[in-house]
Amino acid sequence: MKIRELSIEGAWEITPQQHGDPRGMFMEWYRFDKLAEAVGHPMRLAQANLSVSARGVVRGIHFADVPPGQAKYVTCVRGAVLDVIVDLRVGSPTFGRWEGVRLDDTDRRAVYLSEGLGHGFCALTDDATLSYLCSASYNPTGEHAVHPLDEELGVEWPADVPLLSARDDAAPTLAQARERGLLPEYDNCRRFVASLGPDGMSHSTGM
Repeated sequence: MKIRELSIEGAWEITPQQHGDPRGMFMEWYRFDKLAEAVGHPMRLAQANLSVSARGVVRGIHFADVPPGQAKYVTCVRGAVLDVIVDLRVGSPTFGRWEGVRLDDTDRRAVYLSEGLGHGFCALTDDATLSYLCSASYNPTGEHAVHPLDEELGVEWPADVPLLSARDDAAPTLAQARERGLLPEYDNCRRFVASLGPDGMSHSTGM
């Protein structure tokens, strides 16, 4: 597989090598060792999620408190989405910037985003199905969202009328989230990621 770092620090695009013949196809869609080599530490697998969305649905922008945060490894197993990563880390050189990667069941790419980054996507097809590997289990008190249609972020969602959940539609703007102290700090995120070390077990001990 090929792993390419994106323009936002802490985010990578993974392109697997597909092996096909008349019977079908085989590929490695996740490699513990290859990912660890690229990001500098192993990813702790604590939870796996599956999301199915109709065309035009926008989910996000979601993020978690750091520590422990929630790193994600995301791929599309059916259909296609525009996957969006947003830098929500206050003090980051790319704060407020977003980058989109098309994930689909043809190229079968994945994205990895580290703790502190925001994540969202827009379904480009009906029944678009995403599979997530997560470094921490869901914690409702530590999960937050920024409104995906916030003009300051300016995400170019490929949907004429984005379909949002009630939660996402009620989410604060980036400026409001910052004023409320909800956003992670860039330096704290960098220290936490650095603390993960070669065994990847520092999630349980904090910073």
